[in-house]
Amino acid sequence: MAGSKGVVLAALFANGAIAILKFGGFLLTGSPSMLSETYHSISDTGNQVFLLVGIRYSEKERSREHPFGYGKAQFFYSFLVAVLLFGIAGWESVKHGYDAVFHGGHALPGTLSFAGATFPSWYVNIVVLLGAIGFESYALAKANAEVRRQIDKYGWSGLREAFRKMSDVTTLTAFTEDAIALLGAGIALVGILLSKATGNEVYDAIAAVLIGLLLMGFALALAWENKRLLLGESLASDVEGDLRDAVRETPRVVHVETFRTVFVGPENVLVTADVSFDPEVETAEIDELIGEIETRLRDVDDRVTDVFIEPEV
Repeated sequence: MAGSKGVVLAALFANGAIAILKFGGFLLTGSPSMLSETYHSISDTGNQVFLLVGIRYSEKERSREHPFGYGKAQFFYSFLVAVLLFGIAGWESVKHGYDAVFHGGHALPGTLSFAGATFPSWYVNIVVLLGAIGFESYALAKANAEVRRQIDKYGWSGLREAFRKMSDVTTLTAFTEDAIALLGAGIALVGILLSKATGNEVYDAIAAVLIGLLLMGFALALAWENKRLLLGESLASDVEGDLRDAVRETPRVVHVETFRTVFVGPENVLVTADVSFDPEVETAEIDELIGEIETRLRDVDDRVTDVFIEPEV
């Protein structure tokens, strides 16, 4: 949890600073792609706020109404990020870029003056975007370190498998958002440079459309990832098999009738099983055997937080 919070705080700092810089660049130059990037960074900043709210809410103590805790709050707030923030920001970016492509954008000032010096206006956007790339690189490095830590911990083959199996949606969201932000800044940079090189502002407008489509695509992907966890996804079949074997290999266990797992929060898994014990096991021994099963399960995977064993003799 501490790793996830650190990743989100780093991204919040970076995106807040970048949003202010990009909006300043748009006000000075009227660049369509800079406005799209402003939407992008504002949505990213709101994203981090929602994720922090989700982390905070998920840390609440268990209650009668929520006997397995509030861990799924992180899934819910990440889903809101996808639907409300990235979807809206993406749509606004596409709409603004479309209008600029087909109806023309704002006339960009040729030069700007500052402290008695005069310089081309497009310099502002280049400086802002290079600064954004620097900030986003810092945030991405922080998120990547946490993702790599979890890949090493759980033995995943790489990013592709991590995206399919990771339950820490807070880190997953921050990592993907930072990567998309870097790509968006790169697209805006290329669009502005092409417009400057050709004298045709349509490239800047096209960049705005591409950034919007990028955001909307990410919104759909993130929503899909959260859907699987909100609906109650189980552990991967290979991990579940290892857990089942740990139960089966416990002394005096004859057979494992049913075995189920489900995520009740990031890094929190509920395990239920119907277990047949040796007919000669005394009733008083069953509690001790169940305690040993719980220990074995947690030794196999430390994400197991709740275990319910139904004994059958």
